[in-house]
Amino acid sequence: MNTILVASNRGPVSFTVSEDGSLCMRRGGGGLVSGLSEVAKELDMLWVCAALSDGDRGAVRLAPGGRIDQAGYDTGALRMLDIPPATFHRAYNAVANSTLWFVHHLLYDTANTPHFDARFRREWESYQSYNAAFAVALAEEAAHGAQVLVQDYHLSLTPAMLRVDRPDLRIAHFSHTPWAPPEYFALLPDDVAVELLEGVLGADHAGFLTTRWAGAFMDCCEAVLGAGVDRAGHTVSHAGRTTRIGVHPLGVDGEALWARAGEPDVESHMAALRDQVGDRKLIVRIDRTELSKNIVRGLAAYREFLAAHPEWHGRVVHLAFAYPSRHDLPEYREYTAAVQRCAKEIEDEYATEDWDPLILNVNDDYPRSLAAYRLADVFLVNPIRDGMNLVAKEGPILSPAGALVLSREAGAAVELGPDALVINPYDVSATAEALHRGLVMPEEERRRRGARLAAAAAALPPHLWFAEQLAALGWSPDQVR
Repeated sequence: MNTILVASNRGPVSFTVSEDGSLCMRRGGGGLVSGLSEVAKELDMLWVCAALSDGDRGAVRLAPGGRIDQAGYDTGALRMLDIPPATFHRAYNAVANSTLWFVHHLLYDTANTPHFDARFRREWESYQSYNAAFAVALAEEAAHGAQVLVQDYHLSLTPAMLRVDRPDLRIAHFSHTPWAPPEYFALLPDDVAVELLEGVLGADHAGFLTTRWAGAFMDCCEAVLGAGVDRAGHTVSHAGRTTRIGVHPLGVDGEALWARAGEPDVESHMAALRDQVGDRKLIVRIDRTELSKNIVRGLAAYREFLAAHPEWHGRVVHLAFAYPSRHDLPEYREYTAAVQRCAKEIEDEYATEDWDPLILNVNDDYPRSLAAYRLADVFLVNPIRDGMNLVAKEGPILSPAGALVLSREAGAAVELGPDALVINPYDVSATAEALHRGLVMPEEERRRRGARLAAAAAALPPHLWFAEQLAALGWSPDQVR
């Protein structure tokens, strides 16, 4: 039985089926996985996640009770849940990513969407089943009085479900996204909105990345549930229980990031990129092609910058790494296509025989991304809404003299705003001018700002972020090293 458990949709590893039918294991993707993987190495912690692919399901079938670590793989304590593919698809794509993500990031074109009809009700039942599967697994694996940390919007119902079967457990839920304000949260069907809020309130501790997102959650509890909200005391009381609200702004492990960025594969990519761009200045962005990341407006801003500042023609290159995301959803396929169309327009208008103003790459390559970080003169991070955004924190650590152009709607702006060039992400012209300001910023000022940005970015690295939440459940931070 386990005394510390973490539950998340995506796990620390994933499996693919090779041509000979064998399973190949690789590190899982995503910021949440990166942060928690480092912590898991230091704790006797069981990670419970979903099988996301045919390879994952194949690994589960070979593992007793889904315990991947007991099937000969070096994963740390790990249990994967083989949820029926149709149930998973409806829960993950239709509800988590097409509904909850859109609500929390304010992404709906409300003149046309959403439609909460009979089809949605079937999808919602799958989301309930998906959450229930996690609750059952956690209840089976947890020792008496264990600490259970449930992660993100995929598992908003799990805390309350787990509380029913295991009232002895200390449960936390953490939201890695923003939280919608009440007037937008109210787009959801009334009973769904209630169930989501009561699901999170099944936890003893509900954590958020910024005070703004925590405040929005408390506002929703008050408006939708009529809950008792003590903002000064950071608690929400409802249905005879009180949940403490915490703010934990996840940061970056600077030493680990630098160690990885100094590996030979990164150095090789640095050399290749430098050969490609010469001694030109570099504007860098690294994102998934996620609707909330605002890549199209970022490219439009670069185009307007080139139009307004012809003195930079031939002297600057924009490295835009936009890695595909959620291509099961038509909105995301179209958005990736829009990014590529915008990039081609810039190339057609400005490229010359000896100058390529934009390098767009849509193939995920972590070492190449680290190389781009190290070479950047300006970072562009302009989401229309983001829970935190770790790119904004990783960049200043790896490029101490890089200027940061940062959206005020990113959670990271709370900590990094004083030393970044903060922009309204909808204002393309202001973003274009901020790119220029970043490029002409004096070296001494860049380094002063960069040092403060790097310090703020590393203020709460993953192990301390995790320790704070364990401490909120009664665990001693001294036990997390």
